[in-house]
Amino acid sequence: MTVDRAFRTALYSDDDTALDTGASLLAADPAADAELARRGVEFVAQAWRRGWQPADVVRLVRRELDDTHVRLVTALIRAQAPEDRPRGHRWAAQLAELQEPDPNAPRPDRFPHATAVLELYRLLLRLPALEPLEEPRQGHKGDARMLGRIRALLAKAEATGYPEEAEALTAKAQELMARHSVDEALLDARAPAKDTPGACRIGVEPPYEQAKAVLLDAVATANHCRAVWNEALAFSTVVGFEADLEAVELLHTSLLVQAQSAMAKAEAAQRAGGRKRTKTFRQSFLAAYAHRVGDRLRAAAETPVTEDLLPVLASREVAVTDRVDRLFPETTTTRLRGVTDEAGWTEGAQAADRARVDHHPRLDHRPGTGN
Repeated sequence: MTVDRAFRTALYSDDDTALDTGASLLAADPAADAELARRGVEFVAQAWRRGWQPADVVRLVRRELDDTHVRLVTALIRAQAPEDRPRGHRWAAQLAELQEPDPNAPRPDRFPHATAVLELYRLLLRLPALEPLEEPRQGHKGDARMLGRIRALLAKAEATGYPEEAEALTAKAQELMARHSVDEALLDARAPAKDTPGACRIGVEPPYEQAKAVLLDAVATANHCRAVWNEALAFSTVVGFEADLEAVELLHTSLLVQAQSAMAKAEAAQRAGGRKRTKTFRQSFLAAYAHRVGDRLRAAAETPVTEDLLPVLASREVAVTDRVDRLFPETTTTRLRGVTDEAGWTEGAQAADRARVDHHPRLDHRPGTGN
């Protein structure tokens, strides 16, 4: 069979000549197209069995290959989805975010297309096994209206050009997040079947990935979650209860957008003053931003709570720690590199102060009290 011959020639070798030979075999045999696509769907299903998720695969393909391969893998994921088992709302959201096919895209020539397919299959074939992330069991659904309000506030904070307005909007969003988290904890404590911690992966992409990972870790810790960074595969795994995972995703994304905007303004001001901005400035800026945000979030996490709530939060913290230990029995620590620009550090710290992420209300809210 043509597909088998092409695979034996090209998939298990890094040699370009082997790749060209395999692509030539496929290009010369249009009857092999259906089988070639079927094998791609199998590779996708195999990736799921190895612990990967749709967003993980697309992110890696985008980093390692190019847009042509992203379109190919997106089509394969879409083709495999009807054959797959239900996997929960987070997985469904990742499928919904996949790039829509362009109906007006020109049909590629057979040889370049076959080459791109084999390059993609090489990558999929060699994916390492990841920790499987089963979605948490939930006895109730989160407050969709509350999450909608939080998203709207953070979107406004990202869009405004006025630091004071961004501060107020971010502070209000953080207040709603804290209330939502406590509400969810109390509802779960009263439910017959207790919830369990889940996990999600959040991309931590170059450049300046170390500083971005530190920022994500700070946000996760403040929201009763734990983050474990996989530098090689450019993501962090965040472990926690569902309401807290949602808070981490929303707040981390918003703070990263605000940091990038503040960094652009700082660079413009420095250029106006006659100093060129460098990669070292940007690395130092984001590192300082993450460090200062972390300090303020840790201080906010020490806000006292009512005594009857302490056992509930403590038991959830133990559950999260246990899940992390089971998923990642061995972890290491790393130090930030390349943080040597004093101006960048100063500007980043000041930007973190303006983000006003240290505001947390007292966590003594009760459902229906309005406190």
